[in-house]
Amino acid sequence: MAVDYKKLGLVNTREMFKRAVNGGWAVPAFNFNNLEQLQAIIKAASDLKSPVILQVSKGARKYANQTLLRYLAEGAVEYAKELGCNHPEIVLHLDHGDSFELCKSCVDFGFSSVMIDGSALPYEENIALTRKVVDYAHQFDVTVEAELGVLAGVEDEVQSEASHYTKPEEVIDFATRTGCDSLAISIGTSHGAYKFTPEQCTRDPKTGRLIPPPLAFDVLEEIEKKLPGFPIVLHGSSSVPEEYVDIINAHGGKLPNAVGIPEEQLRRAAKSAVCKINIDSDSRLAFTAGVRLTLDEHPEYFDPRQYCGKAREFMEQLYKHKITDVLGSDNKLAQLD
Repeated sequence: MAVDYKKLGLVNTREMFKRAVNGGWAVPAFNFNNLEQLQAIIKAASDLKSPVILQVSKGARKYANQTLLRYLAEGAVEYAKELGCNHPEIVLHLDHGDSFELCKSCVDFGFSSVMIDGSALPYEENIALTRKVVDYAHQFDVTVEAELGVLAGVEDEVQSEASHYTKPEEVIDFATRTGCDSLAISIGTSHGAYKFTPEQCTRDPKTGRLIPPPLAFDVLEEIEKKLPGFPIVLHGSSSVPEEYVDIINAHGGKLPNAVGIPEEQLRRAAKSAVCKINIDSDSRLAFTAGVRLTLDEHPEYFDPRQYCGKAREFMEQLYKHKITDVLGSDNKLAQLD
């Protein structure tokens, strides 16, 4: 018997995506694996009255336990209300589902949205798999994200050496035949904290820092023309903030040449049909920076609350910055309290 996500207080992505596309902003999709990340996400979204997507990868689901995740999501809704956000819009979303069985299991366990990633499959097989997931999920009013085009980089079990831009000429056929609710595309974003090799970048002559190649906005514009108003998703969109990388490296870490997507490019994307932007690595960096900084300055600490507390503080600051300054999703709840 499937768990009804609506009884957990969750929502699917349909209405928030409509508002985001029409309003020229994007919904934050933050990955989480543990309690501190979840607390920071809900605090940031509730304080700023932003809709939010809680993303769980296959690896995170295994790490956190699927039953606990369901109750954490239900608890997140109650926590948001406790913080004074009386009408939170929280989605529990499977990130990069790689099989029908995994997507079905998530639907049955109370997820309100799932992603089926068949992008590495031949085109027709991607369509068939996506359609199968859509047919199942839509019975329970669960929304489905699909992917067309391949992102480079590494994220949990998702790995690809090379990226392939989404082909604009395929998007109408794909969206129509699969019935998916949103489409993740490839326009040059990438998974992980090393989104580009130094060879793909130029160096700022003043700072020596790497400057990544620009996103393929021409491809995005072509896709928008083919599918006007259709919700588009950007994966691999962490900007790898220099301040966290610097803190990590200054306190025993080793992250040379870590580089992400410049925030001005993400701001431009958020104003387009891109209505969901995924951020994972930035949160990991903020968490790690908080832990390394605290333990380096206080080697006598052994209470996890001391160093995880600093990590949570850094993540909350990061999430608030993304919501307000990059995605423009603050004060966008359907019912502002």
